[in-house]
Amino acid sequence: MIFINPKIDFAFKKIFGSEDSKDILISFLNALIYEEKSVIQDLEILNPYLAPKIRGVKDTYLDIKAKIRDVDGSDRTVIIEMQVLNVEGFEKRILYNAAKSYSTQLTSAQSYNLLNPVIALTITDFVMFAELGSVTSRFVLKEKDFLIDYPIYDIELIFVELPKFKKQLSELETIVDKWLFFLNQARSLPDIPEVMGEIPEIKKAFYIANQANLTLEELEDQEKSEIFIQDQRGAISKAIKDGFQQGIQQGIEEGIQQGIQQNKIEMAKKMLNLVDEQTICQVTGLSLAEIETLKQSNL
Repeated sequence: MIFINPKIDFAFKKIFGSEDSKDILISFLNALIYEEKSVIQDLEILNPYLAPKIRGVKDTYLDIKAKIRDVDGSDRTVIIEMQVLNVEGFEKRILYNAAKSYSTQLTSAQSYNLLNPVIALTITDFVMFAELGSVTSRFVLKEKDFLIDYPIYDIELIFVELPKFKKQLSELETIVDKWLFFLNQARSLPDIPEVMGEIPEIKKAFYIANQANLTLEELEDQEKSEIFIQDQRGAISKAIKDGFQQGIQQGIEEGIQQGIQQNKIEMAKKMLNLVDEQTICQVTGLSLAEIETLKQSNL
């Protein structure tokens, strides 16, 4: 079997955001958000996967947005995003989307008490918080000095950094481990590992990710999405390389200029008290102000 890459926007939404993916998404969210507790009893995918009419356009695939019903009967909105590229403004976009989802729940004159909590779950294929050793990190509003939680616990940002997950197949223990391994390694697996197939929702995710079950149009979308990611990574790599080389060249040029300037200063120092300042200017190219500064420093 050949599985599509779950980290590509198209594949991620098809696996977790299709009309028949509700059980998959519930398992995934209960694992990553609620530490494998069966907190989410039901959910509604607000923007289910639909094959796009415009081929190869990355932004056609929106983040997955779901309305979940907790075991205590309360509702909340979850925004789930898989981000492969670390683009400029990414951190602000996450916060903006969460705040927008929170604020747009109300229409004019409605009570603020009707606002439901919002969770922004972001899975990244790059490291965002190198100073944190954990794969998962959670951010909420706190008092700056005493780190006391804000009274209303309504906006939470959760990040899962896939490069930090290093476990191999033989080391998988929890459902969280198996979901993260699925995201990281599904593309390279020849079949469904027995230890992962024990979880019905993960087994179903593999079935949806099986390339044999895709239409020709979906296969084309998958290929174009992967090409887009490769092109963007290549552009970023080239920009870094070009910037590094430019920095080296600039450093060399600045070093040469500094050396020339230092030679002029040394020559001028030797000429002080031997010839007039105008002559020193003509010979060294230094200004009268620079020569006067040298004279003062030699007093």
